[in-house]
Amino acid sequence: MNEANAMRVLIVDDSSVMRKIVERALRQAGLEPMEVLEAGSGIDGLEILRGGTVHLIVSDINMPLMDGLEFLRQIRAQKLAGGVPVVMITTESSEEHVKQAILSGAQAYIRKPFTAEQVKERVLPLLVGV
Repeated sequence: MNEANAMRVLIVDDSSVMRKIVERALRQAGLEPMEVLEAGSGIDGLEILRGGTVHLIVSDINMPLMDGLEFLRQIRAQKLAGGVPVVMITTESSEEHVKQAILSGAQAYIRKPFTAEQVKERVLPLLVGV
């Protein structure tokens, strides 16, 4: 993949520091070239999805205004980003949160703190054929 057809990744997290940490982990996992789009909330994320195509969505769960689970439900309800893998990255570790994320349409779930190796193991298999 060259720069002209770089993977477009939407990272949704209310913390700009965490968005940069996720971006770095994705790059360390081998996701290059990559164009990163950032959103500070689910509402901002939906607006970005209405404006263009992405190949991967990585979202936090706990965010103000619209949390990650509602963001995920809205993606599906509004038929935005059909077929695009969604990975939830969060501090929430209960099985109930994992279950809710998967039932809402997430393809993977990564608990914070995470390593680039964990990101590689869970994210790269989702991108086969993208």
